[in-house]
Amino acid sequence: MQTVNQELYSSIAKIIIDAKTQVYKSSNIILLKMYWEIGQLIIKEEQDGELRATYGKSTLKKLANHLSIEFGKGFNERNLNNMRAFFTAFPIWNAVRTELSWTHYRIISRIDNPEHRIQYMEHSIDGNWNTRTLQRNIESQYVSRLIKIPETEKNEVSNFIKDPYIFEFLGLSPDISQTETQIETALITHLQHFLMELGKGFAFVARQQHIVTDTSDFFVDLVFYNYYLKCFVLIDLKTHKLTHEAIGQMDMYVRMYNDLKKGTDDNPTIGIILCTEKDETVVKYSVLSENEKLFASKYRTYLPDEKELKMLIETDRIKFELDNKD
Repeated sequence: MQTVNQELYSSIAKIIIDAKTQVYKSSNIILLKMYWEIGQLIIKEEQDGELRATYGKSTLKKLANHLSIEFGKGFNERNLNNMRAFFTAFPIWNAVRTELSWTHYRIISRIDNPEHRIQYMEHSIDGNWNTRTLQRNIESQYVSRLIKIPETEKNEVSNFIKDPYIFEFLGLSPDISQTETQIETALITHLQHFLMELGKGFAFVARQQHIVTDTSDFFVDLVFYNYYLKCFVLIDLKTHKLTHEAIGQMDMYVRMYNDLKKGTDDNPTIGIILCTEKDETVVKYSVLSENEKLFASKYRTYLPDEKELKMLIETDRIKFELDNKD
C-alpha cells in the first residue's frame, strides 16, 4: 500500500470537513427560515378570520394534502402544526438560534413557559445537547432544578448547581439500598451521563483524591474542574439525610483544597454535598447559610414521576422565597 503525505492529507481533509460543515449550517438556516415563514403564514391566516379549531380540522388538513402531493411527506398535517408551533414559540426570527436543528426546535416549541424555552435553547447550544439529551433534560425539568439565588447575590454559580440531581441513567433500582461506594462507582462508570447532568464545562479530575496534611490523610469522593467557573468542584456523596458532620467535613475539604491544590489563577473551590434529604434546620444554622461556595443538594437514582419531581422543586422554591423575604 502506498504511503500518503500525512500533512497534505490532513490539510485536504480539514478543507472538506469545514466545507461540509458550512454546507450543513447554510442548509439548516434555510430549512429553519422556511419552516418559520410557513408557520407565520398559517398563523396569519388564522388571525385573519377563521377560528383555530375550524382551521386546524379542515383548512390545514386540505393544505397539507395538497403540499404533500407536490413536495412530499415533510409537509403533512403534523409537520405543518409543528411549523405553526415553531412560529408561535419564536415569533421574532432574530430570536431563533440557527446552531440548533429543526428537531431541536420541534421539541423546544412544545414547552409552555416562554422563559424556559429560551433557557433550553441556550443550554442546548452551550452544552452541545443532541435531541435525545434535550428531551431527557426537559422530562427531568433540568432548568427548574437549577438553584435559586437572591438577585443581590446572583452569580454564575446559579447556572450550574441543581437541586435535586437526577441519576436515572445509573440503572439502579430505587427499591434496593445502595452504598456510597456503589453509587460512586456507578457514577464513574456512566461518567459521560454524569457530566451531562452536572452541566456545561465540567471535567473529571479524580475519584477518592488523596489530600495529605502535616498530621492527617483525607480522601475527597469526587473532584471536577469547571472551565466556565474556573474552579475545582468537590462532591461528597451521602446515602442519608444531610448532617452537620457532613457539612463540616465538606467545609474542611474546600478550605484544604484552596490551600493545597488551587492554582493562583483558579477561583475559590466549590463544595457540593449530595444527600437523600436535607434538614432545613441544619442548613439554616450551619456554614451553608453564609458560605456561597458550599451547597447541599438532594439526589435521586431514578427519574421521579412528574408529581414527585414538581413537589421536590416546589419545596425548595417556597423555602427560597421565605428565606429571601426574611
